[in-house]
Amino acid sequence: MHHQSIAFKPLQYPFPPRLHPPNAIPSRRLFPLHLNTTAYSPCSASSCRSFHIPLPTHPPRSLPSSNSTKNAALKTVDVATLGNLCVDIVLNVPKLPPSSKGARKAIMEQLSSSPPDKQYWEAGGNCNVAIAAARLGLNCISIGYVGNEIYGKFLLDVLRDEGIGMVAMNEEADAVNNPSASHQTLLCWVLVDPSQKHGFCSPADFFEEPAFSWMSTLSEEVKRGIKRSRILFCNGYDFDELCPGLIMSAVDYAIEAGTSVFFDPGPRGKNLLRGTVEEQKALRHFLRMSDVLLLTSDEAESLTGIANPILAGQELLRTGVRTKWVVVKMGPRGSILITTSNITCASAFKVKVMDTVGCGDSFVAAIAFGFIHNIPLVTTLAFANAVGAATAMGCGAGRNVAALKQVVELMEAPNLNEDDEFWNELLGEHLDSQEVTFLSKMILNGSNGRMNRVTFQKAVSELLPKLKSSQLEGTLSC
Repeated sequence: MHHQSIAFKPLQYPFPPRLHPPNAIPSRRLFPLHLNTTAYSPCSASSCRSFHIPLPTHPPRSLPSSNSTKNAALKTVDVATLGNLCVDIVLNVPKLPPSSKGARKAIMEQLSSSPPDKQYWEAGGNCNVAIAAARLGLNCISIGYVGNEIYGKFLLDVLRDEGIGMVAMNEEADAVNNPSASHQTLLCWVLVDPSQKHGFCSPADFFEEPAFSWMSTLSEEVKRGIKRSRILFCNGYDFDELCPGLIMSAVDYAIEAGTSVFFDPGPRGKNLLRGTVEEQKALRHFLRMSDVLLLTSDEAESLTGIANPILAGQELLRTGVRTKWVVVKMGPRGSILITTSNITCASAFKVKVMDTVGCGDSFVAAIAFGFIHNIPLVTTLAFANAVGAATAMGCGAGRNVAALKQVVELMEAPNLNEDDEFWNELLGEHLDSQEVTFLSKMILNGSNGRMNRVTFQKAVSELLPKLKSSQLEGTLSC
C-alpha cells in the first residue's frame, strides 16, 4: 500500500509508488464444517479425522450447556469480530510524536486539517483479523459501527470485496438526530518513522467517553450475528468506542449462545487495569469468561504481575472460569500456547520485516483457524507464526495482510529463529511439572522425559497439503 510521508510542520505529500497493491482473496473453506457440529468442538469427526499427528490436541472446550445442541445447528459463521472498525491512514514521519497528550492532540488536529488522498487509506482495527481469517478460508462477519460518510463507505466496500459480512451496530434514532463526530467512522493515523517503529493517533484517544457511548443495548440483528458464530473476537480497543456494560452484554450473550469468546487485551489492557470501576469490572469479566486469551509477554506480565510468560499464562488459566487456551506472543522469539495439561512452544520465522502492523491480528486469525478445526496445538502454533511472519513481510495491514500463497511458501521452506539457550532457560523449571511440546527445525522427533520435540515438517505434514490444495483451487477459480 502507499505510505504517505509527512513532516509535522508543514505537512508534505510525496507520492511513492504502490508497494503492495490490494488483492481481494476469495474466501475458501479448507475443511468443510458440518452444521451438526457441537458448539464447543466445532470440527466434526469427518472433517478432522485426517489429522493423525500423535501430539496434544485440545482439552474439552467446556461443559456443554443445556441448549448447546440447539445452538450448534445455528453456527454458520466461523469468526465474528466485535467493534473496532476504523480506517487507518498510514504516514511516514521523520520522528514519532511525543507521548504527552497535549502534544499528540495538537498533531492530531494538524493531521486532520489536511486529509490525505484515498490511496493512503486502509481498513484497520478488527478489519485486519476478519480479512486475515477470510483469506484462510474462514467465514467471517464484522459487528460494529461505521458512519454514513466516505470513510464508512470505504470500509464497507473493503469488507464486501474480501467476502466479509457486515452487521451494523446502530441505534438509528440517535444516529439521525445527532450527526456529530460521535456518529462518524473512526480514523486512526498510523505514523511510521524511518526505523519502522509505529505511533498511533486517533480522535478516540481524546474522547472523555467511548466514541459511541450513545449505544446502550445489543440489537436483535447483533444478537443473531453472535449466535450464529463459532467465535466472537474482542480486543481492548473495543473500550475506545463501546461502553463496558455493552461489551460485557455481548460476551454474556455469546456464552449463552454457545459461541466461544476470544479476547486480546492489547496495549489497552494496562489502562483498563487502572481505569474506571466499570472498565476494571469488564476486564476481569473478559479474563474469567473468555475461552481463549491472546496477549504479548509484556501484556501478560502487566495483567498478572508475573514476568515469566509461562507462569503468567498458567495464572490466567487458574483464575479463569472458561479459559481453555492462553496464547502468549513473544515477538521474534516465537509464541507459547498454554493449557491446563500442556505447554506448547514454537520459534518464530526468520523473515525480512517490512512492517509489523497487522502481524498480531493475522496471528489471531490462524489461532482461530486451529481452534475451529481442532488441529493439534503445535500445528496451530506453527501455522499462526507463519501467518504472522508472512504479514510482516508486506507493507501495512488491512488488504495487505498475508495471502495464503505467502504463508504456504514460508511453511514449505521454514527458517526458524531457534534460540536453544532462551527456550531452555524459560522451560527448564517446567519440565518436571507439565508436559512440554517444542517445535524445532532440526531435532528429530522424540521425547526426553516430559519434553516432546517435534520437527516443523512433522507438525505441518497434514495441514500443508490442504493449504496448498486450497491455494491452487483459489488461483484457478479467479
